[in-house]
Amino acid sequence: MADTGTEANGRLSPTYGLLQIFICFLWGANLVSIRISNQGIPPLLAAASRSVIAGGLLWLYARLNGLTLSFEKKDQIHGIVIGALFGIEFLFIYWGLAFTTASRSVIFLYTHPFWVALGAHFLLKDDRLTVPKIVGLVLAFTGILSVFGSHSIELPPGYWIGDLMELAAAIFWAATTLYIKKMSQDRNMTHYQILFAQLLYSIPILAGGWVIFENLQGPQLSMLVLTAFAYQCFVVAFFSYIVWFWMISRFAVSNLAAFTFFAPLFGTTLGAIILSEPVTLMVWVGLGLVGTGIYLVNRKY
Repeated sequence: MADTGTEANGRLSPTYGLLQIFICFLWGANLVSIRISNQGIPPLLAAASRSVIAGGLLWLYARLNGLTLSFEKKDQIHGIVIGALFGIEFLFIYWGLAFTTASRSVIFLYTHPFWVALGAHFLLKDDRLTVPKIVGLVLAFTGILSVFGSHSIELPPGYWIGDLMELAAAIFWAATTLYIKKMSQDRNMTHYQILFAQLLYSIPILAGGWVIFENLQGPQLSMLVLTAFAYQCFVVAFFSYIVWFWMISRFAVSNLAAFTFFAPLFGTTLGAIILSEPVTLMVWVGLGLVGTGIYLVNRKY
């Protein structure tokens, strides 16, 4: 008998719960890997190359499994918009990590549910703010201020620029989520089509950023840099997203969203352990406030 992965109350079984935690671990480690690859590959070149490689892998996966990746002609404009938003998001993610630490970046980036909840109140029907959600938003915003206010002499120069870039990335991530949710309400699109559009149409944005802001600067490769970059392409952008979309197809997103907090928790911890990044008390306080806020925003009432 196939295991549906759910109990009678609709919750994830322990097996699938652990799988989702593992995916969050991979996502948390992603920012650490970007910080490492930035040491040898210009950030925007890495981001563009990642989209090219992951897009190629997804195309091959689709061919082997008989999946359709292209949008209908009338919906191509939506694919372009999704890809543009995705491209700007990753432009800020990769470039921001050239200025700030992975430990701080992951907290700002995973304020994404905060911005989704705020935007959904004004843009989507039947998704209004409730008192618990408002409390969650206030806690998350307080957490953001706590991290912004934390200082250490070990932080890189201009770290606040990177902080703002990662916050901008979270906002563009939320804009992508809201656009997809609103656009797909009356259209039959698979998650694979949406992911492929994100990867494909983000390439011109990221490649253009490499040309304009990095002046076609080339990479200086080492085994460590290549390993970190390969992790981003094969493990995160391809494997983890395939598993994530498979999980979405089996379980309600509301059941998966509660695990979101694990990604910044893992990212902050790994940044401190692997990169010896400074993590002050206020950063941990901010992480706790953001995590609690995310839980309240995502909680099913």
